[in-house]
Amino acid sequence: MSDASGSASEQNTLILVIEDDVQIRRFLRTTLTSNGYRILETATAADGINKAALHAPDVIILDLGLPDLDGLEVMRRLREWSSTPVIVVSAREQEHDKVAALDAGADDYLTKPFGTSELLARIRVALRHSFHAQGSEEATFEVGDLRVDLARRHVSIQGVEVHLTPLEYKLLTTLVRYAGRVVTHRQLLSEVWGPSYANESHYLRVYMGQLRHKIEADPTRPRYLLTEPGVGYRLKVE
Repeated sequence: MSDASGSASEQNTLILVIEDDVQIRRFLRTTLTSNGYRILETATAADGINKAALHAPDVIILDLGLPDLDGLEVMRRLREWSSTPVIVVSAREQEHDKVAALDAGADDYLTKPFGTSELLARIRVALRHSFHAQGSEEATFEVGDLRVDLARRHVSIQGVEVHLTPLEYKLLTTLVRYAGRVVTHRQLLSEVWGPSYANESHYLRVYMGQLRHKIEADPTRPRYLLTEPGVGYRLKVE
């Protein structure tokens, strides 16, 4: 699985592309195969769901505007039985479309047009997260100068311990669990504060601000705790 696990090569990684736009599909085919990935393609939702069940891909790239079924419904049906990482690619760029896709179970969202480097980076993150979710997650998360020791409940920057409140720590470790993925406001609020707080977005703004002041060198230009405007937050992993 490329650099996500270190135990399998990219040549063994199978990516299913569910996309009806011929030009986008050609671009994805060229990009992915030239970077060592195996690829399955389909232009319809029904065939995509079938291929996902038959071939067990490592990552699914899903367009929302499919001819036979909306991509959000495809996402919901996949999540009934599959935890395969899904990267949505869509021309829909409104915030509510991104939130809807992520809340439906997507791991990431790319707005068309997108570049090769960004696509490949998102795939690497999806693979890494998938590998960790299979039970091989390490007890320590590290990126740049940030280190989170989950076993010892210890957070440090450049080796210096950062003292967090219980809620700040829970917010950070929730983002660690989904590292590299966009986590919506609603999901963060539900997981950190509980389902009854799912609409209390001001809680999140306040605690994210506090967390950034303790972790980021410049809270106004965060390096680790990134904002996805109108959607949620992402903990940077590379």
